[in-house]
Amino acid sequence: MRIFSTLLIVLIILGTTSCRKDFDTIISPGNLEFSVDTLLLNRVFDDISSSTQSFKVYNRSKEAITIPNIKLGRGDNSFYRLNVDGIPGKSFENIDILANDSIYVFVEATVDFEQITDTDFFYRDSVVFQSTANEQDVKLEALVLDVNLIRPDRTQQPDGSFVYETIILGQNSEGDLLGVRGTTLSGNTIFTNEKPYLIYGYVGVAENTTLTIDAGATLYFHDNSGIIVKKNATLKVNGEFENQVLFEDDRLEPNFEEAPGQWGTIWLRAGSKNNSINYATIKNNIIGVLADSIGNANPTLTIKNTQIYNTSNYGILGRETNILGENLVVANSGQSTLACTIGGTYNFTHSTFANYWNGGFRQFPSVLVNNFFAYFDENNNEVIETRNLQAANFTNCIIDGNQEIEFVLDNIEGADFNFNVKNSMLKFNTTNTDLLNNPLFDFTNASLYQNPILNGKPDFKDVTENEYIIGENSDADGNADLNSALQIPFDILNVSRIATPDIGAYQHIIFEEEEN
Repeated sequence: MRIFSTLLIVLIILGTTSCRKDFDTIISPGNLEFSVDTLLLNRVFDDISSSTQSFKVYNRSKEAITIPNIKLGRGDNSFYRLNVDGIPGKSFENIDILANDSIYVFVEATVDFEQITDTDFFYRDSVVFQSTANEQDVKLEALVLDVNLIRPDRTQQPDGSFVYETIILGQNSEGDLLGVRGTTLSGNTIFTNEKPYLIYGYVGVAENTTLTIDAGATLYFHDNSGIIVKKNATLKVNGEFENQVLFEDDRLEPNFEEAPGQWGTIWLRAGSKNNSINYATIKNNIIGVLADSIGNANPTLTIKNTQIYNTSNYGILGRETNILGENLVVANSGQSTLACTIGGTYNFTHSTFANYWNGGFRQFPSVLVNNFFAYFDENNNEVIETRNLQAANFTNCIIDGNQEIEFVLDNIEGADFNFNVKNSMLKFNTTNTDLLNNPLFDFTNASLYQNPILNGKPDFKDVTENEYIIGENSDADGNADLNSALQIPFDILNVSRIATPDIGAYQHIIFEEEEN
């Protein structure tokens, strides 16, 4: 019994002493240092919680200190929220920092746009640090965007969980419905340029309706979001040279500005029709544009004067579809910038497909063309089915990248395989005799290849910054087919190419020399 009592006393002593501060402090004299003077939350959407940013508070002295009070300048009414040393709130008392140590302050905000009075749309506050001598602060700024919010409806269940509105895509082999979280637009819809759109989940374009996106519109997509165009539906993206349409993710912090895979795709489903994209930038998603179609004699997608960057899988993925492309720049994809698969019809003129992906191993070339698809049946046997490749024509195009072979034709007997390459630059550098003896890669065969330039120098301005305009030292300079160029007389920057047309989406420029 005495042993038990002694043990109990020891545990009580340990418990009480562990709750005490085991170091002495002085009240902060007001000489704190901070990792930033002003913390910018970049762009924040109206009534949507921002991402979390942080800064550090340094105690450079040789003594541990206590900060009597840390608070938001606007007090409890502030739209900002803090987390100081692991504690959430808007005001904090007696925060300790050891000698020559630091703490983190995390900041986020949910701002009501209607209560912002600043004409520049900034919402400002500060984190105030009180001391015995003076106050110090770190300024807070958030650029708040008023947006049209589109997200699926949700219904709360008796158990407290939610069921979300769904876009039905079909059925599986067992008859179960398959779908993705999203909302289907009712009737013909126009997205204007009056204010940006913030999209959670997928936006569905219903059968026999059209989604029109006006010049100058901006669409921000959350994770697992995108656009789905259904059978007999149409997407019209009507950008203009000086008023383009932007599709990008909603992670607007600088670290995510060029981060691939932040949202889903623009999916043109089988049977969608007359889709067009003109003067648009599509960036940072999984697949830039996914186009499906079956037996469509007219282009499922006409895409012109458009840039697609930073896709974690494919820039453009066509599956037995019909795509017409002009003045395209598709670059920096985790697999292929362009994959023309399962047959179909593909015609690209004055386009640049350049894959300098540096985010890991890349399995496929910059441009892949095939006429089949493979799957496993119920007995786990691989089944390969072929489809006719009606056409895969590349005229005045650059196909390049950081692999030795960036142009692959993969033909399986049993279906048509029609292609033609005219006045185009191809990266195809190999000593593989199987490839070199393959008649598909007989670059001297004038019926398949006219004036090809193999392994030429593209002289891109800066592939690390997705700047694929070419310089005066490019082998593409002046080597485009003139008759084809006359059909597309201006490049993607609206520069005339009639006099001496260059291969690719851009006419060349003279790069300015950097000053030392």
